[in-house]
Amino acid sequence: MDRRKLGGRDDEGKREKRRDCLPAVVPPVSASTSACGLSTHSGRVTVSAPSLLLLIPAYNEEARIGPVLEAYSEHFIRHYAGRFRIVVILNGCRDNTLGVVRAAEQRYLCVSHLEFPAAIGKGGALIEGLKLAPMADFIGYVDADGATAPAAFLDLVRRLDDPAVNCAIGSRWIPGAVIHHSQPGKRQFASRLFHLFVEGFFGMGIRDTQCGAKVMRRRAIERIHDRLTLADLAFDVNLLYSMRKAGFRVLEVPTEWSDKSGSTVVFNSRTSLNMLLSLVRLRLVYSPFYAWLGPLRPLEVWLYTRLRAPQPVRTARKPAR
Repeated sequence: MDRRKLGGRDDEGKREKRRDCLPAVVPPVSASTSACGLSTHSGRVTVSAPSLLLLIPAYNEEARIGPVLEAYSEHFIRHYAGRFRIVVILNGCRDNTLGVVRAAEQRYLCVSHLEFPAAIGKGGALIEGLKLAPMADFIGYVDADGATAPAAFLDLVRRLDDPAVNCAIGSRWIPGAVIHHSQPGKRQFASRLFHLFVEGFFGMGIRDTQCGAKVMRRRAIERIHDRLTLADLAFDVNLLYSMRKAGFRVLEVPTEWSDKSGSTVVFNSRTSLNMLLSLVRLRLVYSPFYAWLGPLRPLEVWLYTRLRAPQPVRTARKPAR
């Protein structure tokens, strides 16, 4: 986790130093090479929507992430009027994911990346990526497999037009959801069983915590970021429960979704135990007993190590009850 430099390029092969990729005046550009999400008139940039940062965590995704970056860049160039930026967070990749992302950076100025040589987990990658929240008004994330289409994610973004909504999440399990290709039966069973544990521990009333499409307001992320500690696949529960505990409104939205083949996540008994352990840990963190559990930290480290799971991120702040 020692490499945090934001990678990308400008027209000369080096990343532009502009924090938001928005000059005050730009020459006419083609859609395929534009700074994503800008409207131009007489060479002057106009912004008529909140700025948006999209995070895509990636672990060995060389076969799938290229078309996803192209689809999102092209869609938001055409259909989103505000500043738009994609940051891919490479998490211990051992294949050519970085090469594929760099090729996308050559075409789209809005695409950049963070690279972490060690495998820090999906949650760990998002915790690092969410540190970029000051760069945008809205911050969201999707999975690297393209299961959530760009139009479906843009629908989530537009739900934040309601000032009462602080976080909009896609859901596959509420009326109105459109599923083009369902998960295999075993995955669906595991998903619903996990949901029962989540409801039993936290009672949030959210039908689908695990859909990989979410978008939030900057102030909400900045408020809860130091409460995000789960680096594994239970990160979404950590995020949503922290949002609720901080008083932010979470809106669950029926989404359009399609299961994709080639997943790099293996669901087995070890993965299930890991996620259950993380739920128990999160419940304890928000319990009155957490301050007394310091002597059990070595046991926690041992359990996560035995499960070959990413260790929780340490935080100095005690969560509000």
